[in-house]
Amino acid sequence: MIDTAGPKAPAASSRPPLLDRRSLTRVTVIAVLLLLAIFALPPLMSGYYTDTMTQVAIYSIVTLGLGLLVGRVGLYSLGQLAVLMIGAWVGARLLFATSQPYILVLIEAGLVTAIIGSLITLPALRLRGLYFALITLMLAGAVIVVAATLNFPNGGGGFSGYNGALLHIPQIRRPSYAGTDPAFYRFSVIVAIVMFLLVFAHLRTRPGRTWAAIKQSEPAALAAGINTTVYKLWALALAAFVTGVAGALLAGADRELFSIDFPIQNSISLLAVVLMGGAFSLVGAVIAGFLQAFLPAVLQIWGVSNDWLIILFGLGVMQVLATAPGGVADQFPKDMRRLYRLISRLWRRTAKPAEQGGDGA
Repeated sequence: MIDTAGPKAPAASSRPPLLDRRSLTRVTVIAVLLLLAIFALPPLMSGYYTDTMTQVAIYSIVTLGLGLLVGRVGLYSLGQLAVLMIGAWVGARLLFATSQPYILVLIEAGLVTAIIGSLITLPALRLRGLYFALITLMLAGAVIVVAATLNFPNGGGGFSGYNGALLHIPQIRRPSYAGTDPAFYRFSVIVAIVMFLLVFAHLRTRPGRTWAAIKQSEPAALAAGINTTVYKLWALALAAFVTGVAGALLAGADRELFSIDFPIQNSISLLAVVLMGGAFSLVGAVIAGFLQAFLPAVLQIWGVSNDWLIILFGLGVMQVLATAPGGVADQFPKDMRRLYRLISRLWRRTAKPAEQGGDGA
């Protein structure tokens, strides 16, 4: 007998869940850690560590932008420190010259930095690898020289907002709801979360897939009809935007900014910590932020010169290039799983003779 009722609709219970168990666990762990960082951590920290963790949140945004370029598009930029300086300069100038809300200043600093950063790096878009890195490093040096000549805004008038005759340099203002150090730390963490969500939304949609295709093979992407120049410029603008927001946050965190706060060698250390943390993972940006801001603070407490960081970062980059291309974010879970399997095997080996001895008795 022929069934004329047509195919039956699948049962509702057969639909795949929106999140599998592993993804749900990961989201839950991240949410718990963020809640602890925002609410539980500030009362436990001294003023020194509150400032340090604020720097960690800010530099996590910076390494997020650089990790986007390196890990997702394959552009090894050494000019991200100059982009951070531009964002800090624009943010400080707006905070001194206007009474706009701090959130609006963050957005404006990010947009201005995205425009300037894109225009600066536009001539280097056809380059890749070492050539792109060298060009961006030279451009960063030029930006830092210009900023050192103009000086950072300190409440003065004119375009630069700098007045060397001031006896008392006013501090860069913070928002009224984040005037204290713990409150500004919480504010910085929340802004960092928003920036991570912004980048994550790009990676999960068409731009992220296109960037992956460009990194895999730019000639193949061109053959598929992808305008690689537009999408690489898009990635540079997004990285510059989040870094500009981080610069405006840095202005409020430090309260006083000087050109010597942005040495050109830090551009190399930023790339090193991104590679060590994991350029292919958003978690790697957080790890890189800790390496860039928290590790020097700890070494300073221990009385160790920060010059040793050059050696540590050099060894770390060598280890990443040799054995762990995914960085700490990728390698650490693998090592923990191997350690767990090793402990399990040793436990079974020691438990088996004990069971056999008990049976013989």
